[in-house]
Parts: sequence; structure tokens; C-alpha cells
Amino acid sequence: MRVMVLVKGTKQSESGLPPSEEMSELLADMGRFNEELVKAGVLLAADGLQPSSKGKRVRFSGAARTVIDGPFSETKELVAGFWIWQVKSMEEAVEWVKRCPAPFPGIESEIEIRPVYELEDFGDALTPELKEQEKRMRVATKN
Repeated sequence: MRVMVLVKGTKQSESGLPPSEEMSELLADMGRFNEELVKAGVLLAADGLQPSSKGKRVRFSGAARTVIDGPFSETKELVAGFWIWQVKSMEEAVEWVKRCPAPFPGIESEIEIRPVYELEDFGDALTPELKEQEKRMRVATKN
């Protein structure tokens, strides 16, 4: 199963990068953890995200689209970084997260784990035409 592992935003992540000494240590710890994930065949993708002050949101209301500039006020609802992992179970994903260095040393933080939808999750709603379209798209994005 694939899971998306979300590092929840904090006031610290929204303020930008921590002091360089602290950042160097965190990057080294995360680098070692990511190497473990790679060696185990778990890691598919990973990145940190810049503060929401550099982002935008697009609100959909019927046919209308409204662009909202960051920053976004509620840090508990923001994502500061992510991984995409290939694991055997949710329990395995939880065990990996427990081994993860604290994403924001010295402050309370959270990591959320959510399963990624797989094609078979859609059952009969995924018609043969849609399956073929999905297959073509996945082949095109690997090139």
C-alpha cells in the first residue's frame, strides 16, 4: 500500500528556516532517516514545503475560482513537508514514523499518515476506459 506521510505545519515552520546550526543537525538526522527508508525500499518521494506566505490557494465555488494569497492563519491545518511511502500495512507506516526524528526539535509537532487511493479502491466506478486513461497517464509521467 502507498501512504502519504504529512508533517504538520507549526508556527516555527511558518516563520521560515530555523537557525543554521539547528537546521544542519535536523537535515543530517532527516538525511539518515531517509537513507534508511531508501535502503528498506519504502521511500517513493519526499520534500519539505516553504511557508504558506509563499503559497496560494484557489477556492472553488461553482464555476468561480478565487485566488487567495498566503500566509494562511491556522498552522495546525498546514503541511510543512511530506513523504510518499510504499509499505505493507498502516502498522508498518506507523512504526517508521515512530523512528523519525522530531520534525521541529524542541516543540510539539505531528505527523499524519494517510493511505493513497489505489485504482481497485474505486470498484465499478472505474470503467475500462478510465482504467486505460490512467494507465496511459502513468506511462507518460514515467518518461
